[in-house]
Amino acid sequence: MFDFTQPLADVIKRAREHHELTQTQLAEQINIDTRTVLNIENCKGNPKMQVLFPLIRTLNVDPNDIFYPERLKQNSKRNDLHLLVDTCSEQEAAALIAIIDSILKVMRNQGPTNLQK
Repeated sequence: MFDFTQPLADVIKRAREHHELTQTQLAEQINIDTRTVLNIENCKGNPKMQVLFPLIRTLNVDPNDIFYPERLKQNSKRNDLHLLVDTCSEQEAAALIAIIDSILKVMRNQGPTNLQK
């Protein structure tokens, strides 16, 4: 059976730190005990859905990062980009689509050697 505790711990801790929250602040936001956050981040405990769901939603975590941790390791820059985009408003996202589309066209026309910098 797949052991999800380490990927869960890694993803939650990284997302919490990305949002600049302490364990106590996060616990208060989702109305759970601070020890629950501590236990999750230390690979102890098996959170119920009533804890896991608000935790993932509050931190804006992609559940795939927990259940498919190999993708996270392979695409760390894409995941960083994903976290940034997930915090955008609809208006910001619409503007970014046009910008990113233009940038990608330029980058792809330059060839792969210029993209590795």
